[in-house]
Order: sequence, then structure tokens, then C-alpha cells
Amino acid sequence: MKTIKRYIETFSVTGNEEELRELISKDMESYADSIKTDAMGNLICFKKGGDSSKKTMLAAHMDEIGFVVTFIENSGLLRVSNVGGIRPINSAYGEVVFKNGVKGVIVIEENTKPGDIAVKKMIVDIGAKTKKDAEKQVSVGDFLTLTQRVTKLKNKRFAAKAFDDRLGCAALVEASRLVKVPKYDTFFVFTVQEEVGLRGSKAAAGGILPDFSLACDVTPTYDSVGSDPGEVKLGGGAAIKIKDSSVICSKVIVDTLTRLAKEKNIKYQYEILNAGGTDTASMQLAGGGSYAGCVSIPTRYVHSPVELIDLKDYENAVALIAAFVEEGV
Repeated sequence: MKTIKRYIETFSVTGNEEELRELISKDMESYADSIKTDAMGNLICFKKGGDSSKKTMLAAHMDEIGFVVTFIENSGLLRVSNVGGIRPINSAYGEVVFKNGVKGVIVIEENTKPGDIAVKKMIVDIGAKTKKDAEKQVSVGDFLTLTQRVTKLKNKRFAAKAFDDRLGCAALVEASRLVKVPKYDTFFVFTVQEEVGLRGSKAAAGGILPDFSLACDVTPTYDSVGSDPGEVKLGGGAAIKIKDSSVICSKVIVDTLTRLAKEKNIKYQYEILNAGGTDTASMQLAGGGSYAGCVSIPTRYVHSPVELIDLKDYENAVALIAAFVEEGV
């Protein structure tokens, strides 16, 4: 949790991943043969495998959803637009922090009816008295996010903002530590701009052209009150993705992950996600195509300030990813 907490506490709204990239780069120095940053801002950490005839790419995204200032009212209140898939009701009446450290609160316009709640009705109050007062602290185009925090709950469960996808980033770092020699030449890629269309992974995969690819991201669970029917639950183990709205995973990868989980006694479950997608989709379409899959970490209340995880699911995901890298397809 120390690594995950460090990542969560680092500002990394989409398009502003550089601070987290630097932190992860330092963590990867001892485990990678080479490290570079591409033009998009992806962090690409290469680890030479025992067999260089094929390439494996792993991806976890560094960015998180957030907001950007679009207008400053004469009163000093700020209008914002969303960066990524914001659910206004989840973010309203919370504390926010800007990239420069300025703090504020985000609220809904007074007298807004529940059915009319939308991002365009959201206002950020930093305590400024006038527009000029506000402009001393922030500007149009500045990015902000909900305040970073991690809350420890019972049974090795934790709640926090931005487990999506700091968990995946931490999992790849830990897997790279566990694997001494990958089966194939392996690229651990920490991607940018996933939340606005898988842009970073598309560029990275186009450069790497992997034979095999595996994303690590969070996935919603179906075990909270009012959830749609579904198999993924908290504490059920690493989730092996079968499909989401952007990809149908390679049967080669699904079968390999299943076999490894059974052989190594790693707790697992299958994920079928009806909406949403991950970097898996862009990696699958790289070059002439890649055998692509995803190991997901079950998370309740995704895209909210209180995303909730079971640390044992994360540990199972790390073990499964490490086994995949070490033994290959």
C-alpha cells in the first residue's frame, strides 16, 4: 500500500502525467534494462527476455479523470469542464486541488434539480473574493482533481480516489520486480491519456508492435446494492477479462491466464464488462494485430472519490501478471 499511496497522492490528471511518470521511472530503475519516454509522454521500460524472437507489452495508465478551468466569474467562482468520464453526482461537494497546489471545493449551482445535475452546473470555489483575486491563484486552462486520500477499512480493504489506475501502475512495477528474466522481450508501459480515448497506448503499441499484450486496469464489481447482475465481486480474485465494449480478448491470452492461475493457485474470476474499455483495445490493433488480454482488479464505485478495493485481489493480479511475463504463452 505504500507504493499505491505514493502514486495516488501524486497529481496526474489526463495530460499532466509527468510527476507520476518521474516517480514510476525512479521505481523502475532497478528492474528495467532501459527506460525512455516517447513523444506522447508514455513511460516505456524494457526488460530483455530469454527469447527475443517475440515481444510482450504490458500497459497500465497513469492518468486519472479530473477537471479543467474554462471560465472565471466576476465573483471569483470558477467554471469547469470534465477531463474524462466524470459522473457529476459522484464528484459534487468534495474538496479539490489544482496542479499548483491551490485548494478549493466543487459544488452544484444553487437550486439545481436532481435531474439537471451536469458538469456544466458545477462550480469550484477557492475562496476568492473577485475575478482578479482568483486570477492570482489559477487561470483558464488549469487542471484540478478531487483531493487525494486513502482510507483503510476492515479486512484489507481500502477506499481512495484514483485507484483507477494507480493500482495497475503499482502492479506492473511489482511484477517487474518479481520477474527476473521474462520469457520474451517485455515492455512495461505506463501510458498517458487513457481516460480520453486510449491515446497513449495506441501510440506506444504502434511503436512496439507487440506479439502479446496485456493491460492491467480496474473493473467495476456487481456486488453492491442495486448493481446489475454480474460475476465480478470484491475478494473474488484477479479478474481475467473476456470482453468489454471496446475489445473481445484473445482466447489464447484468456486460456493462458486461466491455466497459469490454476497451476499457481492464484484466485481468479472472469470479467465481462458491458460498458467501458481499457488499453487492451489499442494494443490488440497494433500493426498486424496482437494477442491481447487484460488482468483487471475488482473495484467498487469506479470513477468516484471512494473507489474501494480488496488488497488480496490486487495481490492475486500481481501474481498472475508476473506468471504471464515469466512463462509466456
